[in-house]
Amino acid sequence: MRYLIVFFFIILSLNCFSQATTSQKISGTIQNDQTLLPISNVNVINLNKSRGTNTNEKGFFEIEATVNDTLHVSYIGFQSIKIRVTNDWIKNKTTKIQMTEKAIALEEVIIMPYNLTGYLEVDSKLIPSRENYRYSISGLQQGYEAGEYSPNAFNRVMGSIFNPADMLYNFFGKKPRELKRLKEMKKDNNVKTLLESKYDREMVSVLLGIDKNEIAEILERCNYSEAFVKEANDLQIMDAISQCYEQYKVLKKN
Repeated sequence: MRYLIVFFFIILSLNCFSQATTSQKISGTIQNDQTLLPISNVNVINLNKSRGTNTNEKGFFEIEATVNDTLHVSYIGFQSIKIRVTNDWIKNKTTKIQMTEKAIALEEVIIMPYNLTGYLEVDSKLIPSRENYRYSISGLQQGYEAGEYSPNAFNRVMGSIFNPADMLYNFFGKKPRELKRLKEMKKDNNVKTLLESKYDREMVSVLLGIDKNEIAEILERCNYSEAFVKEANDLQIMDAISQCYEQYKVLKKN
């Protein structure tokens, strides 16, 4: 009888463990915490599984997850939140999530007009222009960009690639898991679609575990132009960092 009880608890433990480690589809409804109205098109990404989705017009979403996975929930105008998947969520299959609107104070913006003369030859010299120079390095398939505001553009390109004490060396050496996660994200069409429409760098920042300002510095060291860093969407930023990492691995290996 004693052995039968022990056997029963072993089977029960194995079953619970299996449920905790097996990916299951869970759902939720996202609401405005003040009005309790559903919020549509909210971005929901499972940071552990590198999978994502968004809410429908009723604020409803479904996503695969296991216990202790972390979901990152974000939407323009609302505070982003991270939510841990718990046993009761897995058991009940659904939950309600509330988001808080951001309080944004707009600063006064003064627009200074150009003092144009009406003569094309003169006015074309008054309006500032920005040039981006692109360099290619033998052995690498892709060129590198550098802005005109960097006096030592070419020297910086060479230095950032071959200097072992460079910030890229320290960054990439400490972030292999996060960079692998970026690569996995590119396989999910939902995530790609979400990132194509985003320009706030929030998701890339969360995935890499760094500050948004550091993203610009990394891309600068990878010799992407200032214009690219400012104007690219989050998917393009993610691709740029991934490509830079792949080239870094080749250079380190050689």
